Amino acid sequence: MSIGFRVLPVERRVPADVVQRFSQLPVANVSDAMGRIFAGGASLRPMHAGGVLAGPAVTVKARPGDNLMLHKALDIAQPGDVVVVDGAGHLTNALIGEMMTAHAESRGIAGIVIWGAIRDAAAIRASSFPVFAAGVTHRGPYKDGPGEVNVPIAIDGMVINPGDLLLGDDDGLICVAMDDAEDIYTKASAKHAAETAQLEKIARGENPRAWVDETLKRLGCEGV
Repeated sequence: MSIGFRVLPVERRVPADVVQRFSQLPVANVSDAMGRIFAGGASLRPMHAGGVLAGPAVTVKARPGDNLMLHKALDIAQPGDVVVVDGAGHLTNALIGEMMTAHAESRGIAGIVIWGAIRDAAAIRASSFPVFAAGVTHRGPYKDGPGEVNVPIAIDGMVINPGDLLLGDDDGLICVAMDDAEDIYTKASAKHAAETAQLEKIARGENPRAWVDETLKRLGCEGV
C-alpha cells in the first residue's frame, strides 16, 4: 500500500433521500443538534452566487498548493457527490478555478469544498454551482502530487470520512457522519420547527423575555 499517494473507492455513501431531507434544513440547526462543537471553521465561506451544498463526500488529501489528486477525484466522483479537499488551509496557490468547476458541474457533481484557495473568483461568484473555500489568489497550482483520494481527512478539526454528508449554506459548512444522520436529522428538524414557531410568535408580538432576567439572577448577576 502506497501511503500518501493512493486512490481508494467510496465504500458506501449517505443515501440520496437523507441528503434531500437535510438540504431543507439550515446548517445552524444541524450544528445545534450536534452540540455546537463541529464546524469546518469560520474561514470556509461560500464563494458561489448562493444556494445549498449537500451530498456525500469524496475526500481528497492534497499536498498544499497541488491539485493533481483533486483532478482525479473530479473524474471518479459520482453525480450528487461533493468533492472536499484538505489542502491544509494553504492560501498561496489556488486549487481550483473556473475550468475545473465547469468540469465538475458538467459531471453532475453537487459541489466542491476547498480548505485552501480558489481563483477565477468572479466567475465562481456569478455561478450557482456550490463552491466553499478559505480564500482567493491568482497564483495557480502544481500538478505533481502526492496525495490521497477517499481517506479520512480533517478541516480545521472537523473529521470527514468518505461517504459522510457534507452540508453547507451561507453560515458555513458542517459534516454529518452517515451512521449518525438519522438521529441528527430528527433533532435538527425538531429544532427548525421550534424556531419557525418562535418566529411566528415574534411576528404576532408574542415574545416573552422574562427568561433573560431569570437567567441573570440564577447566575448571580448584580443589578438585576
